[in-house]
Amino acid sequence: MLWQERFELNTMRLTDFDIYRDLLKEKSGLIITQDKIYLLESRLGPVAKKWGYPGLEALTLALQGAPKPELVNDVVEAMTTNETSFFRDTRPFDQFKAVILPKIMEKRAATKKIRIWCAAASSGQEPYSLVMILEEMKAKLPGWKVEILATDISNDILAQARQGVYTQFEVQRGLPIQMLMTHFVQDGDKWQISDAVKKQVTFQKFNLLDNMSALGRFDIIFCRNVLIYFDEPTKRGVLERMAKQCENDGFLLLGGAETVLGITEEWRLLPEQRGLYVRKDSPHLTTAPAVSKTASA
Repeated sequence: MLWQERFELNTMRLTDFDIYRDLLKEKSGLIITQDKIYLLESRLGPVAKKWGYPGLEALTLALQGAPKPELVNDVVEAMTTNETSFFRDTRPFDQFKAVILPKIMEKRAATKKIRIWCAAASSGQEPYSLVMILEEMKAKLPGWKVEILATDISNDILAQARQGVYTQFEVQRGLPIQMLMTHFVQDGDKWQISDAVKKQVTFQKFNLLDNMSALGRFDIIFCRNVLIYFDEPTKRGVLERMAKQCENDGFLLLGGAETVLGITEEWRLLPEQRGLYVRKDSPHLTTAPAVSKTASA
C-alpha cells in the first residue's frame, strides 16, 4: 500500500499540478514550478489525510469547482515556507540599532512613538529579536512606545509564534547566549520566551496580496526572504502597497537576495546600506554611516 501510494504521488499529472500552481498563485502569490512537484507530494499528503481523502488525486478533485475555504487555506498553509531564525543574517539587526533607530528617534522625538511591521514573520523569531534589541536599549528609550505588528498568512505558524516556545536547535541558531539566559526559561527540552518579551508583539494573520491600508502606517517595515517566492508583478504590487503604508521618512528592510531594482521606483536603496531602503521622497537620501562588518547582534 505504501509503495502504491508513493507511486501514485510520484506520477502526479501535469493537469493536477496546474490546479495547484494556479491556486497558490491566486491565493498567496507563491510561484511553484514543475521541478517542485515533489514539494506538493510531500506537503499535501498530510492535508489529504486530514480531510479524509485517500490520496492527492481525491484532494485535487475536491479543489475544483467551489472548494471549501478551509480546505484551500490548509493547502496554502502547507505550501508556505516557514524558514527563519533569531537574528537571521545579522546585518539587518545591526542596521536597526546603528542606523534606523537613531534616525527614527530623532524624527519622532516629539511623539516618542514607533510602529514596526514584521511581514511574513513566520514563527516569531524576527519580531522577538527586535524586542530583545529594544530591551537592551531601553535606557535610551525612556517614555517611548514601540508597537510591533507581526503578520503571516499561516494560522498554524502564528499559533506557534504566540506561544513563544522553541527547541534547543532553534535557540542555538543565531541567539546570543546572554539573551537566551535573560529572556528565556528552559522547560525540559524546550525554551519558553518571557512574557515580558511576548507582550510587546502583536501577531495577526495577513495575506500580502491584500489591501494593506487597514494595518495603518509604519516607521519601519521588515519584509525579508518572502519576495523571492513571487513573480515580478506580484513583487511590484507588494512593494508599492508597502510604500503607501510607510511614513515618508521610514525604512524598509529586504532579504539579502531581494532588491527593488528593476521592479519599482517607489523605493530607493539607502546609500552604503545593503538591503535597507527608503521611500523615493525620503529625507534620508544622504550618505548614511556604514555598519561595521564585524558588528554583532
